[in-house]
Amino acid sequence: MAEVHVLDNYYLAISLLVTIGYQLFFFAWAYGFKFDKLTDFAGGTNFVFLAILTLSMSGHHNARQIVCSLFIMAWGARLSGFLLFRILMTGKDDRFDDMRDKFLSFLGFWVFQMMWVWTVSLPVTILNSPNVTKFNQPNFGTGRDIAGVILFAIGFVLESVSDVQKYQFRNNPENKGKVCDVGFFNWTRHPNYFGEIIMHFSYGYVRGQSFNAQYAAILGPFFLTILLLFVSGLTLQERPGAKKRYESGNNWEAYSRWTKRTSILIPFPPQLYARLPTLLKRTIFLEFPIYVFDPAKHADQSKVQNSEAEPDNADSNAGGEQYRN
Repeated sequence: MAEVHVLDNYYLAISLLVTIGYQLFFFAWAYGFKFDKLTDFAGGTNFVFLAILTLSMSGHHNARQIVCSLFIMAWGARLSGFLLFRILMTGKDDRFDDMRDKFLSFLGFWVFQMMWVWTVSLPVTILNSPNVTKFNQPNFGTGRDIAGVILFAIGFVLESVSDVQKYQFRNNPENKGKVCDVGFFNWTRHPNYFGEIIMHFSYGYVRGQSFNAQYAAILGPFFLTILLLFVSGLTLQERPGAKKRYESGNNWEAYSRWTKRTSILIPFPPQLYARLPTLLKRTIFLEFPIYVFDPAKHADQSKVQNSEAEPDNADSNAGGEQYRN
């Protein structure tokens, strides 16, 4: 099958245009009908669509291209399927309560989702492009290939299993107000974030020869990591979640003990993590000061007093871990 050249030989323009069109279609549906249930589905399936599109246009279906394309298809399909299932069960997406009726604010979210999809897809988009496939590739099965496959498998299991563990824990009435420290959450407070990060870095190993364009594609996993560490992930979960638990009186002592013994991101035995010096936690283990909640500095004491006066008013979802873009 002959390769297809469209706009540029790295498929950057066509993948961007397809992503913009795909997201605008779902935005029009969501805004016009005030329907949030397909928002995350649109993000995850966009990855699948781009991988299929660029692989089909490449004309050179070597094992390395197929493996990397299948990786991102499997991740995108699982993520979008799980999030669609979850939103259908919960009924609504609280993220959009303040923007659902505001055209520009709501559109801004979708523009950011376009950037997320296009940038994180770059490793596979470029790998499938004519300017890379025109070179002879070493046979699949090198040490780098094997390392990439193992890394992806570990990340995929971490993210998918932890999503199920959290969902099952939250939907058990007996766990109302409790801290989710089961399964992978006993080793890291955000196993799905860690799994997602190492999955996307795995594409850098399964890439064949090291052409400059493929080095540039490392932007994708770095962008995702920055997003999870400093934008839509830990910064929205850690201190705000702890603050909400503390002010509502929602099992704060148990939550505080869990955060002290459990690594914020990198899985680590809790018995050892609890004994580590603060310096190591704040550096090697990435528990930066921006994530740390100090009741004396960050709590609204009036809310604390109100929660003490009304102990039954605790929020069972406070301190929740699950994010999505």
